[in-house]
Amino acid sequence: MKFTEDHEWLRVEGDLVVVGITEHASTQLGDVVFVELPEVGTVVAAGDEIVVIESVKAASDITAPLDGEIVEVNGAIVETPGMVNDDPLGEAWFFKMKVEDMGEIDKFMDEDAYQEFIG
Repeated sequence: MKFTEDHEWLRVEGDLVVVGITEHASTQLGDVVFVELPEVGTVVAAGDEIVVIESVKAASDITAPLDGEIVEVNGAIVETPGMVNDDPLGEAWFFKMKVEDMGEIDKFMDEDAYQEFIG
């Protein structure tokens, strides 16, 4: 897995990148009560705001970590937003994307670097 400074995680699955938020982010948000995901087929640029998360504490946006196309979204977290708190690194992924340049994922932090970042 790779991690962004915006507390997103990225996992490569074949030719796709799966994106979610870290446990640190889900803890900081508090109880998640609403998630709005992008439409499948949406073409995004790195930095575009594409997911809205609302918790009992605040609302937050998730940005696209890479340029690419959204090819799948996790409807389960829309139906059950609390999954984001229960399993942020597993079943509560947000979307899968086909990226323009898979090599770009190497610019993100590995787990040790991320732990130091949030430490």
